Amino acid sequence: MAKIGVLGCGTIGMSLARMLYNSGHDVLVWSAVESEIEECSTTHKHHNLPGMEIPEGIRYTLDISEVCKDKDVLMFAIPSVFIRQTVAKARDYIPDGQIIADVGKGVEKETLFTMSQIITDEINKDGKHGNVKAVALSGPTHAEEIALDMPTTIVSACEDMKAAEIVQDVFFNTCMRVYTNADVLGVELCGALKNVIALACGIAVGIGCGDNAKAALITRGMAEITRLGMKMGCMEQTFSGLAGIGDLIVTATSMHSRNNRCGILIGQGKPVDEAVKEIGQVVEGLNALPAALELADKYSVEMPITRALDKIVSEGADPVDMVEMLMGREKKSEIADDVLDRFFKQRKEAIHRD
Repeated sequence: MAKIGVLGCGTIGMSLARMLYNSGHDVLVWSAVESEIEECSTTHKHHNLPGMEIPEGIRYTLDISEVCKDKDVLMFAIPSVFIRQTVAKARDYIPDGQIIADVGKGVEKETLFTMSQIITDEINKDGKHGNVKAVALSGPTHAEEIALDMPTTIVSACEDMKAAEIVQDVFFNTCMRVYTNADVLGVELCGALKNVIALACGIAVGIGCGDNAKAALITRGMAEITRLGMKMGCMEQTFSGLAGIGDLIVTATSMHSRNNRCGILIGQGKPVDEAVKEIGQVVEGLNALPAALELADKYSVEMPITRALDKIVSEGADPVDMVEMLMGREKKSEIADDVLDRFFKQRKEAIHRD
């Protein structure tokens, strides 16, 4: 049995807290919002997960020092825009050497840091936490399905593979299969930027595009994310894995996805603010979009879908016009010239050997 502290009382935090408790772990949940704690602790329900029954044995606290004390793993389940201030609030109570598993997805606009980078940066500001291990947990993991014990897979990513494997062991059970990956930056980029592409897919559906267009946006959207990740030093295989194309597929196609649903509303003509209000929860794709554009500029990476989405949500461009613009771009090969050259060289060598 592991002692787990969960910071965040939202859908992903509570669905995983339930799963961890049912796996035999000791679970203490913290939230800064008293009403969230009150709802979960007294009704054993979560209003955004109506099918989930929360075990009575899960404990709760409004004291952030208590949730951080004497835990094998701290799980941060905080929206990206609040992660830095939460870590700053918790820092004094987190022991050096602590393993932190983060399930948030995003990129900080001011620093272009991913969630684990924010955690590491903020927690090290006092010079006393040089051995904290931040592990990214990411993949196709809708809380609505985790809450019902439906089969789910996730990736535990950290350059320190021992820390990644500890988190793998804690979260692994009959409903949750956990893989490890050392490419934490690639895993987190996928987790943040797939929300951007999912918004674009939702908008396409909202204006009446079909499955062909959705498949194209998913595929070419992942090509954009992969180009950026490769320029940033990530491993190519990460983008074809669960945290990459796996997470993008589920986020861009499922009605559980807030980003997909928000995009549909925008495509149907609702202003962005109204669409977000109707969703009623954080739409991380909108938070990640400015950072995605800055990263594209910084690394000189072509990201036409991301830029078209920004014109829609930031400049009020007509989504139909943006689709026509994307369809009318100059002709090109799906395969880069250098990759084609290697392919033909390798094929020639193979024929020669035969």
